[in-house]
Amino acid sequence: MSSKDSEMMKPDSASTSCSAMRLVSVIVPLYKSEVFLPKLLDSLVSQSYENLEVILVDDGSPDHSGEIAENYARQDSRLRVIHQENGGTCAARNAGLAVATGDYLMFADGDDWLEKDCVEYLVWLLEANDCQMSMTDSVFTTRDRVQNEQDNIRIWTSEEAVAGIIDTFRIPVGPWNKLYSAEIIREHGLSFSVSWFGEGLYFSTMAAQWSARVAVGHRKIYDYRLNNPNSGTTVKHVENGISALQNILYIRDHLEVDSPDIQDALNWHIFTNNFNLLEYIVGADDRRAYVGEYEKAKANVRFYLKPALRNRYLTREMKLRMVAKTLFPDIVAKLNLKKLEKAFEQDRMG
Repeated sequence: MSSKDSEMMKPDSASTSCSAMRLVSVIVPLYKSEVFLPKLLDSLVSQSYENLEVILVDDGSPDHSGEIAENYARQDSRLRVIHQENGGTCAARNAGLAVATGDYLMFADGDDWLEKDCVEYLVWLLEANDCQMSMTDSVFTTRDRVQNEQDNIRIWTSEEAVAGIIDTFRIPVGPWNKLYSAEIIREHGLSFSVSWFGEGLYFSTMAAQWSARVAVGHRKIYDYRLNNPNSGTTVKHVENGISALQNILYIRDHLEVDSPDIQDALNWHIFTNNFNLLEYIVGADDRRAYVGEYEKAKANVRFYLKPALRNRYLTREMKLRMVAKTLFPDIVAKLNLKKLEKAFEQDRMG
């Protein structure tokens, strides 16, 4: 089967009974998640795909996240809770990986939630197409609740999948909304050892390069929260911007596969992360403290514009925005930050 679009239809639950024999381990790091955690856990225990092992890692959370997780675990034997001293998201996910026994691996964040058929859909995508990894190119957010009208299933090579994941406008960034073959992960000793901001991009990219076939669906089955005031998506720390840039450079230097699309994706992502860093510095109104980083980021935005524009998946509108970012970086950064602030204020979804 080629990378061309496929019009395969999702089977009903009766026809996927053989898939239920495969155990799926879902790893969830918990830190200050108590407000949102019940919604996530309710969505996990009510999955249409029932053969689950849910590993909840309480990463020294100072709130009641650990207690909530224990209460759910007492009611459902598929849930397991690990308590550890605070070590960060990467350490929590690694703790889950160390004890996971499933044939397949998934991840979820403590403030997100899953649609009822999330696991079933990803397992079906992987198994029906003889793949080692599956993912979707769309997710629900707290600001976008409209399902895509039609599915669009593609089978990508490892090179195509790597390029698609690095192009985060094509595949949502993060280790979630993806299903991984545990055999592939264990064979290569893949973990969240790169603890920079954007560690999910590293994990997904490395997993994709070792997967000969990757199934990509268009159905929204994961719900990503944008209104958590404590999340890294919301809080724009300058150090996170620096870290994210280091992360994509590390990925570039450690990839084992290559193609023109991968190079174009890397150039686009490096351009974007340099502008994001610049935007973080402008947002913090702290150019004096980060004068070197600010000037270097602005220079890199100019340097990477031309190679980044070669990316064939960019729309005309995206290209125009990139040019505007290069010509008027401070103005665009301030406008972006105001737009994000307004969207956050209007996002009232629980």
